[in-house]
Amino acid sequence: MPRSAATNAREAWLRALELTASIGKDPTITFPALVERLGQRYGDAPALLSRNENWSYRELARRARTYAQWTLRQRIRPGDVVGVMLPNSPHYLASWLGIVRVGAVAALVNTNLVGEALVRSITSVGARHVLADRSFSDAVAAALSRLDPGIRCWTPDEVEREMDGPPGLLEAAQPTLADRALYIYTSGTTGLPKAASISHLRVMQWTHWFAGMMATGPEDRTYNCLPLYHSIGGIVAVGATLVGGGSVVLRPHFSATRFWDDIVATRSTIFPYIGELCRYLANGPHHPLETRHQLRLCCGSGLGADIWERFQQRFAIPHILEFYAATEGTFSLYNVEGKPGSIGRIPSYLAHRFPVALIRHDASTGEPVRTPDGTCIRCAAGEAGEAIGEIADGGNRFEGYVDKADSERKILRDVFHRGDQWYRTGDLMRRDASGYFHFVDRIGDTFRWKGENVSTTEVASILCATPHVREAVVYGVGIPGTDGRAGMAAIVAEPDFDLAECWGAVVDRLPDYARPLFLRLSKAVETTATFRPMKQQLAREGFDPGASDDPIFFSDRTARTFVPLDAALYRRIVAGEIRL
Repeated sequence: MPRSAATNAREAWLRALELTASIGKDPTITFPALVERLGQRYGDAPALLSRNENWSYRELARRARTYAQWTLRQRIRPGDVVGVMLPNSPHYLASWLGIVRVGAVAALVNTNLVGEALVRSITSVGARHVLADRSFSDAVAAALSRLDPGIRCWTPDEVEREMDGPPGLLEAAQPTLADRALYIYTSGTTGLPKAASISHLRVMQWTHWFAGMMATGPEDRTYNCLPLYHSIGGIVAVGATLVGGGSVVLRPHFSATRFWDDIVATRSTIFPYIGELCRYLANGPHHPLETRHQLRLCCGSGLGADIWERFQQRFAIPHILEFYAATEGTFSLYNVEGKPGSIGRIPSYLAHRFPVALIRHDASTGEPVRTPDGTCIRCAAGEAGEAIGEIADGGNRFEGYVDKADSERKILRDVFHRGDQWYRTGDLMRRDASGYFHFVDRIGDTFRWKGENVSTTEVASILCATPHVREAVVYGVGIPGTDGRAGMAAIVAEPDFDLAECWGAVVDRLPDYARPLFLRLSKAVETTATFRPMKQQLAREGFDPGASDDPIFFSDRTARTFVPLDAALYRRIVAGEIRL
C-alpha cells in the first residue's frame, strides 16, 4: 500500500528534528570539525567530484587542514576576515572550511562582482586577505588598486606551494558554535548588498536540518551547479549531502544542453534547483535521457505553480521539496508534501518552535499597517501580507549583518505586544485555508532575476553616475514565461544623453543579472506624498511601448546599445523569441 504524503512529511520533519537535536551538546563540534571526523569515518569514499578533481572524505579533510595551517601561518587571528572568490570546485569548500576551523571568518564573495561592488564587498567586512582564482585576477587587481596596499591576494596554487608537505595537527584554539564562521552577501530588501553574519551554529543547523529533510545517505550523489557563494549552493546542498555520507558533483555553472547527459553519467540522485533552472529545462527540446536518470529528489526554491507539474511529469521526478528561506532569516518553510505552487508550511505541532505571521502591509509607505493602539494586523486566510518571523534565542536568532544599521532596519518591534521583536522578510505571501504559504511578490528595494537578488539602489546609483542622467528609478517587471522580474529603469536624462554610453556603463559596472533589460526615458518621475517614487505604477505599465507615451528601449547585446522597443520587438520578447 503506497505511503501517504502526510506520513512521508511527518517522517521528514522528525528526521530533521532528530539530526539537529544533538547540536550544541559539545560547542566545539563545528562543521569543519565534523568534516575532520567524516574524513576518518568515510575515508576513501567519494566526497567532492568535479571535472578535474575527485576528492575523498579523507582528502577533503586533509586539504581543509592545509588551508587552516596557511591561515595560521599568515598570522590571521580569530575573527579576522579572509575574502574567498573562487569558482565552483573542491578547493572552494576546503578553503573556507580551513579558514573558519581556526577561528577566522570567510567572506564568500559573489564571483560576478566587479568595480565598486567588489570593492565594497571587501571593505565592508574588513578583509585583509583575499583568496581568488586566477580567472578573476583582472577584477580583483582592479579592486585592490583602490584599496589599502596592505591587503594581499592569494591563489589556491600559492597556498598549496607555501604549505608544501603533509598538514600536521592544528595547534590553535578551536572556535565554538557561538562564533562567527562566514559572511554571505545578500541584497535583502533594504538597499545595497550586505554581508550577513553566519555563525558556526547556523551552519550546523542548516546542514543537519536539510540532511534530515532530504534523508541523505551514502548512496546519494547531489548534482550541484548552483554558486557556492550562496547559502543554498555552498552550505545546504554540499553540507547536507556530506552529513549523510554522500558525494557532491560540482559543476561550474548550469548548462541546459548538457544537463541530462551529466545527470545520467554521474548517477546523481539529488538536484538542488532554483526555479529558473527548472523552467529552462521544461521549455527546452526533448532529450533522449531526460527520463532515464536516477534522480529521487529535486530540492530548491522558486518553482512556480505554472511550471511545477509540467516539470515533474515530463522528467519523471519522484519528489519535489520546495522550501522558502533567507540567508539571514529566522525561519524557513518546507513543502514536504509536494503541493504544486506552495513554498511550504509549518505543521501545527511545530508552530510554537517556528513562529511565523503574515501582517498587513501598506504599499505606499512600505511599512506595516497598525491599529490605533500600535499593534500590527494579522492577515486573514488568502490575504496577502508581509511575512515576519519572531526573533528568539536558539534557532530563531537573528544574527544580522556586519552593519548594525542594516540589521536594525530588518527588525520590527512591538508587533503584537510591547517588547516583542520580529524579523522582516520583505516578502509578500498569502496563506491558504490548509496552512500552505504561497509567494506573492518582493517588496522594498530588490527584485529577483536569474536566481539573484538585484538591488535597485545599486543599479540606480550606477545609472545616475552615467553622463547626462539626472534621475533614475529602477524596478522589476514581469515577462511571460520567465521567473522573477527583469530589470527596468525609468530615467530622466539631459539632451546629450547617449544610449550606447549608458549601455557600456552598466555592462562594465554591473553583473549580467543586475543590468537593466529595459530603459524608459521620462520627463519626470512621479512620486508619492512622501516623495517615494511610484515604482508600483511604473512596474504595472511594464515595458509595453503602448502603455505610456515615454519611449522605451531594449538592451541589445549584439548592437551593444539600447535599441528602440517597438510593438514588433515587444511581441517577440513576450513570445519568448528573444534570449534574455
